[in-house]
Amino acid sequence: MALLNNLVNLHLGDSTEKIIAEYIWIGGSGVDMRSKARTLPGSVSDPKELPKWNYDGSSTGQAPGENSEVILHPEAIFKDPFRRGSNILVICDAYTPAGEPIPTNKRFSAEKIFSHPNVIAEEPWFGIEQEYTLLQRDVHWPLGWPIGGFPRPQGPYYCGVGADKAFGRDIVDSHYKACLYAGISVSGVNGEVMPGQWEFQVGPAVGISAGDQIWAARYILERITEIAGVLVSFDPKPIQGDWNGAGAHTNYSTKSTRRNGGMDEIKRAIEKLGLRHREHITAYGEGNERRLTGRHETADIHTFSWGIADRGASIRVGRETEMAGNGYLEDRRPASNMDPYVVTSMIAETTILWKP
Repeated sequence: MALLNNLVNLHLGDSTEKIIAEYIWIGGSGVDMRSKARTLPGSVSDPKELPKWNYDGSSTGQAPGENSEVILHPEAIFKDPFRRGSNILVICDAYTPAGEPIPTNKRFSAEKIFSHPNVIAEEPWFGIEQEYTLLQRDVHWPLGWPIGGFPRPQGPYYCGVGADKAFGRDIVDSHYKACLYAGISVSGVNGEVMPGQWEFQVGPAVGISAGDQIWAARYILERITEIAGVLVSFDPKPIQGDWNGAGAHTNYSTKSTRRNGGMDEIKRAIEKLGLRHREHITAYGEGNERRLTGRHETADIHTFSWGIADRGASIRVGRETEMAGNGYLEDRRPASNMDPYVVTSMIAETTILWKP
């Protein structure tokens, strides 16, 4: 085992200029992630310098067997916390050989929105609170829970400390540091209300980079849990009953909401979001109806609402924002398994480009 660890941790720079690039893409479910590695002749910092690549889409549910080739376009580079050195992680989106985005490529449409001059002028900032649940691998039951049974009711676990309250902190802290090493703007982590559930926050990130960073952070988390021998679930309601679900609260501001008097612009944005509530809910994650019940710090899925410091509302405006008269809003509707490209671009499109 010691020899294996030594080999895994070999520093390639001692003997070669070549690097390893791990190409990462979203699989056929729209939630699963796939990756494969290739050798490059030297260090790369601009995704435009990376070669396109391809994969067998018939094995990921993204192409038929008789025409299985899907083309990967490199879009964002992060430092590789596993191989380290000059090795990189590469977030890609996927296209047909004819250059058409495949159905699970949500980045393509998001980039069109974020490259619109009116959106660029508003400098949309996002802060995404990604919740997730750690599961025991063989029984698919939350980490720290007695097999076939339940822990004490919710209450002591949120931001809790102690072996009977915090389950998986070594994984969480490893992920936190690995993301910072990779260049992801992780702004914090905390234990969540349901035991075995955690959250990390990414942001503020501008435009399309918020989606790139969330997908990269999810990939790193999947790799760390693979090493630790546990599972990570992004299901929005992994345990039925009197237990909190898992969301991806999306904090959002623009140049107009951040300047003096921005509260009026925040209210206008909320009004637009309310008018398109049904469209947003449809795009905010599979199984979200099991989470958005009006209980456990959620609004009912069928009813749009907003409030100051109200965690039972669809949109929450913080007390500090109210007092300052400018700042950001929090969309509390997105599920933990949402596609960040879809959610961020939809919020920007509705609030900046859409004319009711």
